[in-house]
Amino acid sequence: MKINLIILSIIVGLLIIWSIVGYFTSSAEQAKYSVLKKADGYEIRNYSAHIVAQTIVEGTSVNGDAFNNGFTIIAGYIFGGNVKKESIAMTAPVVVQEASEKIAMTVPVTASATGDSQIVSFVMPSRYTLETLPTPNDPRIKLAEVPEQKMAALRFSWYRTDSRFEKMQKQLFADLARDNITIIGTPIYAGYNPPWTPPWMNRNEIMVQVQ
Repeated sequence: MKINLIILSIIVGLLIIWSIVGYFTSSAEQAKYSVLKKADGYEIRNYSAHIVAQTIVEGTSVNGDAFNNGFTIIAGYIFGGNVKKESIAMTAPVVVQEASEKIAMTVPVTASATGDSQIVSFVMPSRYTLETLPTPNDPRIKLAEVPEQKMAALRFSWYRTDSRFEKMQKQLFADLARDNITIIGTPIYAGYNPPWTPPWMNRNEIMVQVQ
């Protein structure tokens, strides 16, 4: 009995430490937005114009090699892989989206695809402009300015999986249809936390542009 209590105390202690580490390592600057409306199950937000660094990767999963490869490519840029060898602060969220062929690298919030590829994007710190951001060394990375947009967002925690993404996407679309809100974009996955964050502290979102 005493051994079980000791083991339980150790586990609880480790979980507390993990939560503290997750809290203090999840304080990156976030894309700026204002909440226009809080509805049952989602929010309507107005996002300010901002700049992203983005790259096209093959794959259709928000939880597989496409996301990881895109993350690695752009992480190389912000960790000094640029002409100035300048480190750029990590921001949130990192975003992934399937999109139509019509969406070019210079316009989308996140991802552009033809069905078997995506664009993974990092939001750049607000102190930069397109003129002041250092040029990436990797030609696969493009810098783009995203205009002000109105987005619907549904938030969920724990780890991202394709099945959860699909489930939350269906839920958001159903909620928007219920409230007669017109969707004018494609669904976006947004992740706000580093991989070592405890799953109960993870912030994941499904977002879509609305009228």
